[in-house]
Amino acid sequence: MPNQTPSQGSSRIVVLGSLNADLTIYTQRLPEPGETLHGEGFTVNPGGKSANQAVAAGKLGANVSLIGAVGQDANGTMLLESCAAANVDVSHVRRAENVETGVAVVTVDAQGENSIVISAGANGTLAPSDVEAAHAVFEGAAVLCLCLEVEQATVEAAAMAGRDAGARVLLNLSPYAPIAASLAGACDVLLVNAHEASQFLDGAPIPTPDASLADWEPVLGHLVARGLPSAVVTLGAQGSVVLDSNASAGERIVRINPTRVDAVDTTGAGDAFTGGLAARLAAGDSLAEAAAFASVGAALAATKKGTQAAYPDAEAVARKRNG
Repeated sequence: MPNQTPSQGSSRIVVLGSLNADLTIYTQRLPEPGETLHGEGFTVNPGGKSANQAVAAGKLGANVSLIGAVGQDANGTMLLESCAAANVDVSHVRRAENVETGVAVVTVDAQGENSIVISAGANGTLAPSDVEAAHAVFEGAAVLCLCLEVEQATVEAAAMAGRDAGARVLLNLSPYAPIAASLAGACDVLLVNAHEASQFLDGAPIPTPDASLADWEPVLGHLVARGLPSAVVTLGAQGSVVLDSNASAGERIVRINPTRVDAVDTTGAGDAFTGGLAARLAAGDSLAEAAAFASVGAALAATKKGTQAAYPDAEAVARKRNG
């Protein structure tokens, strides 16, 4: 199995978390409970939030290392090969024994919307001991990407290791679950959609996409009170809002306009956003600058079927931004 070994440098990104085989079926619409529909195509592709984020950043030219676990099966090999093809270092992805690679069962409708059910498989074996085994990879890292598709104890162990190494810790709070105050306090940037943001803030209302920037001030205040200095709240086709208590007064709240595309498949577009955000943060961009770049990359990802194969390179993002 080929591994890509990253060069050392302060622009390096570490991603810890899930690798899944995406079992995707396309339909005209999503089924109602108890309903059976005819599908219009079926694929098995590499996925998983963390693998997607790593590949998205790698395709943009970032220096990325991935920590995770797959089974000793064909799906595991597929995932490792896809990551390595995007120049992602997979030397810290463990091949677990007696457990299959994680899977996601995905249904995509004619408008590109999706529903997803995941089975953890080998992802469920990822433990704090894997973080300790990969301790050297955190040294000198600029950004650490985390999500909640693996055990929260492992996520927290990685967050602490990233913080101690001086990395900027980015937590994608998906799939949503309440998190410990200690984990929140170890993170620098929270990446959430509006629903997840409201859940994290105990039901606090999240402004509508057309609300004024001043309406977002209470949200930023609540986040800071919960130990999160910065966040990006994604609003689907309505763009996103960057909340950054560390920015200058006029830049604390920034609206990122949406990039208009004809969406084919939104599966993994959020991961493309996270990977793009991490890539630009590692390159030295401000949070608002990174989010503007990431928004374009995520939009382009939605114009093709699948996840990792749909992710754009930096040249494609540049063309879209300049066009």
